[in-house]
Amino acid sequence: QLQVVESGGGWVQPGGSLNLSCVGSGFVTEYYAIGWFRQAPGKEREGLACINSMDMSSVAGSTYYADSVAGRFTISRDNSKNTVYLQMNNLKPAHTATYYCAAQAPWTLEFTTIQTWCLAANHGAWGQGTQVTVGS
Repeated sequence: QLQVVESGGGWVQPGGSLNLSCVGSGFVTEYYAIGWFRQAPGKEREGLACINSMDMSSVAGSTYYADSVAGRFTISRDNSKNTVYLQMNNLKPAHTATYYCAAQAPWTLEFTTIQTWCLAANHGAWGQGTQVTVGS
């Protein structure tokens, strides 16, 4: 059974950093598109950073970042640990939310491009989320 589990959330002061982890089980994360999403209270879930499967020929490992996090957040893989990370720097109170990881098989009809999948923020196997609170 395909599962992802997020960890690494917590409380951090403004300007601080956190590194979130998404561990996959029941599948090899290297061959799936993996994304990080967040949902703040009263708001829709939004895609932040997504990385393409390493088995996608010319676009293998390509990434998409939302404008709001580009240059501040970095998504990366550690295939030896079947894990995808989200390094978040210079965090602000507006970043307070529940952060989710999702995995999507790129060979399914629900997946077209990494950007489209990331922006849709609704297809794939989802974790339970990890809370990030940025406050003074």
